[in-house]
Amino acid sequence: MSTTAPATPAPAVNGQVVGLAHYASRAVLERVLARSGTTFQQSLALGAVTGSGDAVDRDQLVTQMIERLKIDESAALETIAELTASGLLESLPAEESRLRLTDAGRTLSGEIRAAGAEIAARLYRDIPAEDLAAAARVLTLVTARANAELAGAEQ
Repeated sequence: MSTTAPATPAPAVNGQVVGLAHYASRAVLERVLARSGTTFQQSLALGAVTGSGDAVDRDQLVTQMIERLKIDESAALETIAELTASGLLESLPAEESRLRLTDAGRTLSGEIRAAGAEIAARLYRDIPAEDLAAAARVLTLVTARANAELAGAEQ
């Protein structure tokens, strides 16, 4: 007679499962962000500017934040104002509508990216590459469908 407990079946994939994974991993990152006094929204804005090269148009950054974080324009502008006031972002001297990272912003953005990569390495370790690829495909499709629904609701 076997004394091994039966395996617990995997839960069905749904918004709750995806959300719980997001919030759990986000909480791990937010512990790191708290050390620098950076919010999650600020970290994503810094990352967006980093990903844009030397500078980004303010309106483009606002649009990216609205689309990625599902926040309103005032929240995006407030986040940008916080980053500017803290000396992490600055307007280009010749073009007030373009923003760039300051040296301090570039350093902090690099630290956040490195911490995020370390967290991901710990959380995703030992998960087969094909499982991660399948999860990425599914979540990308779900995101696209949700975004399409949101776009349709706005019309």
